[in-house]
Amino acid sequence: MTISGLGPHGERAAPAERIALTETDIAAAQEARFRVAIVLHTLSSDWAKQQIAGIMATFGDCATAVIEVVDCGFAPEAQIAALDRLRGEKPDAIISIPVANSAVAEAHRRVSKAGIRLLLLDNVPTGLLPGSDYVALVSADNFGLGMIAAAFLDPRLARGAAVGVLSYHAEFYATNEREIAFNKWMMTNRPDVTLHVRKFDNIQAAGSDALALVDGHRDLGGLFVVWDTPAMEAVKALRRAGHVLPVSTVDLGREAAIELASDGLLCGIGAQQPYLQGVAVAQTCVLALLAKQTPDWVALPGLAVSRDNVVESFQKIWRKQAPREVLVSAKLVTDHAGR
Repeated sequence: MTISGLGPHGERAAPAERIALTETDIAAAQEARFRVAIVLHTLSSDWAKQQIAGIMATFGDCATAVIEVVDCGFAPEAQIAALDRLRGEKPDAIISIPVANSAVAEAHRRVSKAGIRLLLLDNVPTGLLPGSDYVALVSADNFGLGMIAAAFLDPRLARGAAVGVLSYHAEFYATNEREIAFNKWMMTNRPDVTLHVRKFDNIQAAGSDALALVDGHRDLGGLFVVWDTPAMEAVKALRRAGHVLPVSTVDLGREAAIELASDGLLCGIGAQQPYLQGVAVAQTCVLALLAKQTPDWVALPGLAVSRDNVVESFQKIWRKQAPREVLVSAKLVTDHAGR
């Protein structure tokens, strides 16, 4: 599958195959016994848990010790404090998802200046450059994910409809790319559609922001939300208010999968592959620690998930059985509730 977007500095994506580890690489890493810390935006999402699983599995094979996993709770100040503290632990590398751009840039730069290899997931802080300030960025093809979400919403929109775009207020490469791609796809393929953008500050506010979009634009025919957790907050708020509105989003979390399978408000999802992204960043980290050349940007393609393929997509992405509610909606098992 091709990658639609470009990296934060205009890079072409390298496929995950480029950073696959050989048996010799694994043996060398096992002998070196590297130490790595992980600093994530959150540990509460399905996406984060799967990324951690992919990282841990790969590092486990390479005898690389994860000395700490930090949950920053989307707070820049918490991430800055964690990075500064971890510098004193002197790990061989730190894997980080920057929770903002300019606010956390210097804290990330201090990691590299301390001689610690810095690997980035999904976002690059303002002013940081590959090769000098960080080793590599590993992400999904976020531009492609935004295009997938737009294509799912398209057939649900009447001519001349308005569409709400609910995006993240913080500067964030991944969500910015999704929003840009969604808007570009609509402007190219549905020039009759009017876009109305509103930004939410935190996940809990996404529901009220979705209702504000509906109240402010009575001709709203659909909604795009930049990832699934705030999308589900929007879905719940719309349902409580009695609004029936098709919604598309990115990421196939448990709640989103159930909503999609049950033919609810979600009409389609552009899904990342977080486990494989975790594997990819861990492999890139090991290669860098072995002083081997790595690409500046490694990207994995997104998956188009509809009601028709949600069961197999869930299994592919999460590497486990789909929730029973999804299987019942797909008529693959019988619902015995109440019997």
